[in-house]
Amino acid sequence: MGADHQGDRQLRRLNARAVKDLPGDERFRELREGLRAACEPFGSSYWQKVDAERGYPDEFVQMLTLGGWLSAMIPAEYGGSGLGLAQASVIMEEINRSGGNAGFCHGQMYNMGTLLRHGSEAQKRRWLPRIATGELRLQAMAVTEPAAGTDTTKIRTTAVKRGDRWIVNGQKVWISRVQHTDGMILLARTTPLAEVKRKTGGMSLFVVQVQQAMAQGMTVRPIRNMVNHETSELFFENLELEADMMIGREGEGFRYILDGLNAERALIAAECIGDAYWFIDKARRYAADRVVFDRPIGQNQGVQFPIAQAYIEAQAANLMRFRACDLYDAHEPCGAEANMAKYLGAKASWEAGEACLQTHGGYGFAAEYDVERKFRETRLYQVAPISTNLILSYVAEHVLGLPRSF
Repeated sequence: MGADHQGDRQLRRLNARAVKDLPGDERFRELREGLRAACEPFGSSYWQKVDAERGYPDEFVQMLTLGGWLSAMIPAEYGGSGLGLAQASVIMEEINRSGGNAGFCHGQMYNMGTLLRHGSEAQKRRWLPRIATGELRLQAMAVTEPAAGTDTTKIRTTAVKRGDRWIVNGQKVWISRVQHTDGMILLARTTPLAEVKRKTGGMSLFVVQVQQAMAQGMTVRPIRNMVNHETSELFFENLELEADMMIGREGEGFRYILDGLNAERALIAAECIGDAYWFIDKARRYAADRVVFDRPIGQNQGVQFPIAQAYIEAQAANLMRFRACDLYDAHEPCGAEANMAKYLGAKASWEAGEACLQTHGGYGFAAEYDVERKFRETRLYQVAPISTNLILSYVAEHVLGLPRSF
């Protein structure tokens, strides 16, 4: 018995040594290496503790902020690095690939993109340098409403002009990170739906100072959920916003939001790709190391094939992610590519997660292996920030020319 056990351990060591590093993307290698080094101190035990306490990773986000990672897309003239969406997506990917969760801080990337592209020079000077230094956070965007759901044109939150102020009334739901931000992008109707020529018109964007708003008419109600994801329901009762808090032109908010959502979808795709690579690497190493019936389970095609399939799908998603980012950075239309990247990324991460959990068997449900935590986290992206069915509807109508289905 002792000899058999010793031989089993020796076989495990040989198999572990035989597993090479997962082939990586060569693009932005220095950026990747820098971020991996920054994430290394925040290992498995750190994320398990945050998850168990349903807490917020303040130390991790502070590290990213002080290191300039979250201000990557802010131009140098405002104190940032002046990088594009492609590089920003790599930052999000590598956070998830390291075993972390970029969902705690990704909002700042696409929210400040909205401000950067459509805000006034005064707004940029007011917000961007302070975001770059970490003095302020711009982590939240309030668009979704209980009745409207993903039909954004049907939102009921209104902003009515009175003198030099806008008075906001209404309700938002599933608003992430509002308890860990200083600023929030808000979409509200400034012209009633019945009075606009196009239903996408008549909506405007505002920057809300969260702490001030919470003392003057905005109520925050946290929503407990299956993931350690800080999200809330918001209620607005005669919240006053100064006129200069509007972003861009009145009535153009929907168009501005779409631009920001394209960036969001590309970034989420990158996070899913990072998750997929984490699951694949975890699964293949366990499959090479785990011995059952005197052979590594990874020697069986029934175990190999799902992992291999997940890798292929992750690679395909990776290519579409960079295509979407390249178009966005070139200020070219990228709606189809951003949606397809998000679809492919979410699909790849979910199937990689399924393969990883199956490979680990019962151990996949043990918190110490991190698989169940990452499994819960990546499941979100089949539903949000846009469901896979709506992406399919978008592609069917806007790319393939099929009749509108809703």
